[in-house]
Amino acid sequence: MRRFLTLLGRELGGAFHQPLAYVVLFFFLLITGFNFHAGVALLNKSAGSTTMVEAFFNTVYFWFPFVLVFPLITMRVFAEEVKLGTIETLMTAPVRDGQVVFAKYFGAWIFYLILWVPSLLYFYVFQVTTSLSAAGAVGSYLGAYSMLLLIGLLYTAIGCLASVVTDNQIVAAVIALAGILALFFLGLLTLFLPGAGPFVRELTYYFSPIQHMMDFSRGIFDTRPVVFYLSSTVLVLFAVFQVFKYRRWKS
Repeated sequence: MRRFLTLLGRELGGAFHQPLAYVVLFFFLLITGFNFHAGVALLNKSAGSTTMVEAFFNTVYFWFPFVLVFPLITMRVFAEEVKLGTIETLMTAPVRDGQVVFAKYFGAWIFYLILWVPSLLYFYVFQVTTSLSAAGAVGSYLGAYSMLLLIGLLYTAIGCLASVVTDNQIVAAVIALAGILALFFLGLLTLFLPGAGPFVRELTYYFSPIQHMMDFSRGIFDTRPVVFYLSSTVLVLFAVFQVFKYRRWKS
């Protein structure tokens, strides 16, 4: 555990020593701030049953930075070390392959979580200034942020897999974005096939992060998305481990 924590600290420290981290933080906050403003404007224009939490987590302004951020925060995880040659030192250190993989993975995932911390302040400010609740119930907060964690687990794993198969960060980012978008648009299949049967609609829901976030942000919990994201994350991380192990053996 001590070695894992040391590796994890190394990953987080390395991430915040990169100028890209602060560029990502700045633009992510800028876009999410605009998204929050758009949500407030929407509520001001039309009174309805939609809460601030639902308006924030279910717009194109939310999904656009959400999808793009994962390639940016994971592209350097393995690819940069391979390019710089520091991966050789890491591979010869007295650490296990699993410790290296998990440290890099959770380092990127924790950075992703840090990006969302300011959003809690948005809802606090909303409630203080308007004296209104940003959500219909506590379950809406728990559901929305639980889905953020779950989707983040899988998409971060996909980004790490893209980074471990190449030593070029740009290529890693492109591969990660392609994989994430393919999975994302799979959940929109019914939009392109309006006459699809019940089986296709059920399958589409199983893969649809938009529908999952919509339900969870309303406080509607379903175990199927939870099982999907957790099992898929384990599967992708297993692939990351195998590729890393192969590259270590090959070197």
